[in-house]
Amino acid sequence: MASVAAADPNEPSAYAPATTRGLAACSAPQVEISVLVPVRNEESCIREVVKAMQVQEVDATVEFLLLDGGSTDSTPAVLTQLVETDARFRLIEKPGTNIPQRLNLGVRLARGGLIARMDAHTIFPPNYLQDGIDRLGSGDVAWVSGPAIAVGDSETWSRQIALALRSRFVRGDAQYRHVSPAEIDVESGFCGICQRSLLTEHGGWNEEAANAEDLELAARIRRAGGRIVCVPAMTAAYLPRKTLVALAFQYRRHAYYRVWAAAHHPDVLHPLHLLPPIIAMTGIMAALAPTPAARLARRGLGLYAVALVAESARVGRGGSRRDVVTLPAVFATIHFAWGAGFLAGCLRFGLPWTSLRHQLHETAFDAASPGGARRPGLSAR
Repeated sequence: MASVAAADPNEPSAYAPATTRGLAACSAPQVEISVLVPVRNEESCIREVVKAMQVQEVDATVEFLLLDGGSTDSTPAVLTQLVETDARFRLIEKPGTNIPQRLNLGVRLARGGLIARMDAHTIFPPNYLQDGIDRLGSGDVAWVSGPAIAVGDSETWSRQIALALRSRFVRGDAQYRHVSPAEIDVESGFCGICQRSLLTEHGGWNEEAANAEDLELAARIRRAGGRIVCVPAMTAAYLPRKTLVALAFQYRRHAYYRVWAAAHHPDVLHPLHLLPPIIAMTGIMAALAPTPAARLARRGLGLYAVALVAESARVGRGGSRRDVVTLPAVFATIHFAWGAGFLAGCLRFGLPWTSLRHQLHETAFDAASPGGARRPGLSAR
């Protein structure tokens, strides 16, 4: 097993100076929970997201650290205005850094003994932090998270993307993309809350895992015996990307770094993750392979197209005609982007042979087990 070198979030020398703005930047009041929020070019939704943070109902002193990695839109201006009027918020600007680097920076600058992570594309319910604190207080879990249900608008592609993310054609059995009747243990939660000591014990987020930081950290926590749970009462509304181009970039990045994570943690790769690369390879064969192979590949793509249309009709049932017509494009974008990212990751990091062997063993075991097993899907943040 390859070793994983994670950054020490308490090591100041690991970071160049960052710019801090806000009323709280020059004072150090007692804080019980610090909320880390990575942001970059979020002008389309940041006002709505921050408004939900401001109305959190929590019986603890809280601070919000907005960690900007170099926004080029109006995000810094919006957040600067916010931090000048609400002392609970600080804007930390560190251009050129990836998400795990900013999260580790946030832990170093945080004043709370509890650390929560919130996403800049998600509306969190008012009870989110309090429910997380209460559940964490029981002492039997390491990390508490909640489901993230995609909610889009009718003016952009985000509505169709939200519908696609609710389909098992994309999410598989990714536990945090649907609301279970009761609390469940999960492989990796969406955002959530933990003790600061947990992060320092594990060395923080791995800064090489640029788009798989939570997945990789969760794997280390579980390997050490920690439980990660998903609590239905903490259900949040995830705001999907608004264009197919943005969606494609998102899924390509996540698949690329999933390969990296699989090289270090074999159990993070599942059979469903291999389907999009197969689809992408089939598309390449249909275009470039010799005639017999190309003909077979085109038949495979034809069957895939039929499946897309059928699932789009099912998912779009009860909605508009536009949903049914456009959903195949959303499904195809996710599958081909993930497939391309996965193949690119294999070229960059090598085939995750250990993970593939592990999954062949697990698949055989699941097939022999009553009812099989639930496997995560392609969901990306």
